[in-house]
Amino acid sequence: MAQYLISVLHDRSDLATAEEMAAIDAFNERLVAEGHWVFAGGLTSPSTATVVDGRHGEAVFSDGPYLESKEWIIGFWIIEAPHLDVALRLAAEGSKSCNRRVELRPVLGE
Repeated sequence: MAQYLISVLHDRSDLATAEEMAAIDAFNERLVAEGHWVFAGGLTSPSTATVVDGRHGEAVFSDGPYLESKEWIIGFWIIEAPHLDVALRLAAEGSKSCNRRVELRPVLGE
């Protein structure tokens, strides 16, 4: 099975409501039960980010997000699916459960 990244996009740093969290938990339980679950997590606000550039000798550390944006990634799922159609269906269900837009991308294979 191929792996896919479902990135959760949002334009505010507020956390999910109790109702959204319950829907996310139910979706996560379904992913596990159906064998699609690999890993998932939520992210802190972009203001807590540190950009690290170690390409040219000593690393340079910069506060804040790498890109200024109207939306940012606030969470993610890594799932396994037998093909893109299943991954798209799961991404749509994930979007509905968290009440946010999501982006689906395949993970590069070996």
